[in-house]
Amino acid sequence: MSKPDSLLDMYTDELKDLWSANDQMARALKKIAPKASDEDLKGLLAEAPAGIASHTALLKALIENQDEKVSKEHCKGMEGLCAEALKHTVEEAPSKGPLLDVAIITQFQRMTHYGLAGFGTAAAIAAALGLEDDQQQLSDAVGEMYDTDELLTAIAESSVNEAAADE
Repeated sequence: MSKPDSLLDMYTDELKDLWSANDQMARALKKIAPKASDEDLKGLLAEAPAGIASHTALLKALIENQDEKVSKEHCKGMEGLCAEALKHTVEEAPSKGPLLDVAIITQFQRMTHYGLAGFGTAAAIAAALGLEDDQQQLSDAVGEMYDTDELLTAIAESSVNEAAADE
């Protein structure tokens, strides 16, 4: 990433960083998803790649709309979150079952919250730049991420956490 000279530069840099974050999250979830045992969690993990791909396509389109080179910038923040997620769900994971599902939900939510912060920030910058269409599309993506986060919480609270406590 080059040194930004304007708010528009910061905006496009953020979009490129988020693209990288999405790609890293998708790769991590591909390794994590098969480990889940709760049916609702499995379903949510099966749907996640399509949502991430949709958000990535949005980022690419927004970058292109700024007459920028459509490329991504490596996101070190998501790199760390993915390393932690894989550590706790694959490499040093609990045995199969509810306890592993708790770890999966925990790590998925951490990665999702990073996306919420990044997409929310990008939406706010787009608004400041008067890019109303960009702002709306990014805000819609934030809403979708909140929905995923709420579903993860609901799965944890309705079954997974209790099942793990009973083990």
